[in-house]
Amino acid sequence: MSELYAVAGIPLLSSVLSPNLTPPDFCLIPIGTANTSVAEEVAECQRVLAASGLTYKRIWHKPRLAVSRSISYISLTVPEGPWSKVSQAIHDCHAAVHAKGALRIATDIRIGTRIDRDITPGQGNDAKVTRVQSILAQDNSS
Repeated sequence: MSELYAVAGIPLLSSVLSPNLTPPDFCLIPIGTANTSVAEEVAECQRVLAASGLTYKRIWHKPRLAVSRSISYISLTVPEGPWSKVSQAIHDCHAAVHAKGALRIATDIRIGTRIDRDITPGQGNDAKVTRVQSILAQDNSS
């Protein structure tokens, strides 16, 4: 079996190559920093992803239900690429955020796979968005 291709959504609070599509997402939350803002940590993960060579997009999203009044937006970074490179990028984000002084990091990772069709490299997320927009356009034309 060839290496699985991964598409990840990475929410940070502030924030295809084979016939296999792996859409993991992870939420990286620094704990024990000297600052209540996580903007520096978000920026550091963006640097890591840029250096990784993975295709990724950053999306700013206002949550419908904020757990805290201080959380107004979530930065969602969505990389995609071979499973090993996405996993390495998650590891490298951890290492970079620890290097910035975070004593602990809590991370949730969720992964699913599919083998029913090929995904064009770098277009896994775009294809999903286009498909949903197409369905909504049909609703509007009815």
